[in-house]
Amino acid sequence: MAASGPIVKCRALSKRYGDGPLVLDGIGLEVRPGDFVSLIGPSGCGKSTLLKLVSGLSPVTSGELQVAGTVPEKARDRQAFIFQEATLLPWLTAQRNVELPLRLRGVAPAERATRAAELLGRVRLAHAAAMFPRQLSGGMKMRVSIARALALSPELLLLDEPFGALDEMTRQHLNEELLALRERSPFTALFVTHSVSEAVFLSNRIFVMAANPGRIHAEIAVDFAYPRAPQLRDEAVFYAKVAEVARLLHAVEGSILV
Repeated sequence: MAASGPIVKCRALSKRYGDGPLVLDGIGLEVRPGDFVSLIGPSGCGKSTLLKLVSGLSPVTSGELQVAGTVPEKARDRQAFIFQEATLLPWLTAQRNVELPLRLRGVAPAERATRAAELLGRVRLAHAAAMFPRQLSGGMKMRVSIARALALSPELLLLDEPFGALDEMTRQHLNEELLALRERSPFTALFVTHSVSEAVFLSNRIFVMAANPGRIHAEIAVDFAYPRAPQLRDEAVFYAKVAEVARLLHAVEGSILV
């Protein structure tokens, strides 16, 4: 990636909606080019809100936020967002859904068809190119969504619990596929999840957030080398790192007043 500094830089970042209470307060973090950073924390701590600020979908209340050296609104062409739901257009086939951002960018029909077919092949859905979303399983829909997000080769991929609604086996397979895609077409990732093991398997850095208002409680480095094999999940060092992150998460969850 061309960027020499952090691709995401937050300083004393705060967010509130209207006259409501602070959702985020004093967020300070950096995401470096090539990072896979996960945000984990209790519900309501502002993880998804932080992604919306980075994407430019919601304005900052106070503090500094830069994406690729500029304000988020000017960096939209350098990033892509994968939501909790696949958000596929039901009247378009898988192929056409993946082509959509290329079409909006004005890419020629033959070129966008070739690119979409290549990406569907990478996510093991070449056989489903002509299928509509109603014909796809939840995991297949999410793989189409990932292929669509990668169509324009973004520098930064924002992922808001994309695998949260899937069964554990499908979730693990998609974790592995996501990292395999990243090996072939490198991108920086900012990933929201409630799963400690998922965060540890995917990330090189994890931020644990606390709530009321949302803030950074701890940063944990995950030093396992990439590429990461599925067998990593069976190793003692993996269990130890999961336990470390879980202890920090339980500490912030235990501090929430019910």
